[in-house]
Amino acid sequence: MILISWNIDSLNAALTGTSARAEETRQVLEKIHAKNPDIIAIQETKLKATGPTKKHQEILAEKFPEYNYVWRSSEEPARKGYAGTMYLYKKDLTPIVSYPVIGAPEPMDCEGRIITLEFNDFYVTQVYTPNSGSGLKRLSDRQVWDQKYTKYLQELDKHKPVLASGDYNCAHTEIDLKHPNNNHHSAGFTDEERSGFTNLLNAGFTDTFRKVHGNITDVYSWWAQRVKTAKINNSGWRIDYWLVSNRIANKVVRSEMIDTEKRADHCPILLEINL
Repeated sequence: MILISWNIDSLNAALTGTSARAEETRQVLEKIHAKNPDIIAIQETKLKATGPTKKHQEILAEKFPEYNYVWRSSEEPARKGYAGTMYLYKKDLTPIVSYPVIGAPEPMDCEGRIITLEFNDFYVTQVYTPNSGSGLKRLSDRQVWDQKYTKYLQELDKHKPVLASGDYNCAHTEIDLKHPNNNHHSAGFTDEERSGFTNLLNAGFTDTFRKVHGNITDVYSWWAQRVKTAKINNSGWRIDYWLVSNRIANKVVRSEMIDTEKRADHCPILLEINL
């Protein structure tokens, strides 16, 4: 199987936008489609609570005709048009779809952050992990989220192996970002967030990128959009992951980034696995 995960930073902008950045995003979507993945996980869709509009549906049917899709949007009391996730999966696949509530601090469970696909022999689940925010205002809630999410994956793992992807909003180690020394108190690289990610891995999961590539440096999945030189200088962070249950880690064939050329923000991440 080939699976791709991507924080798209607004599906509406990607499908209907007219800016140069929207065109760059569409080119990345075309690159994803050309890789013929079985499953595509998308985070930060920013769709309305009612989901894709009729126009969105028409464009998705045109660009991804081989795929069905399911979505989950932010809904009250959470902010409108915020966060959100979506799966596209090949029409010959017939997963059982669930939209987990993990008991996170309010209103995180209403922000459309997790979708899970259940297959006969494994689960595929994606997450858009809450950002601790400016001034780390949401750090304490984020720590609770990390604990609840880890327990959720552990429960899945008791039944079947798990393939988990998404924007985890955490650079786990110092080699997962360009400038670690300047960022120990930045959202995404605090001791608390890194410890939460360590606990997740220790709960029975493998970071497939490190499994395949070891301690390779200077490979990232996110570059600050507001810093014009970030992508040019490869001054990035690796905060997007494909994790798998330890017992299927030896089945991983590839775990890699998909080049978005000059487009900053997140790049898609690809997993190939023999299941």
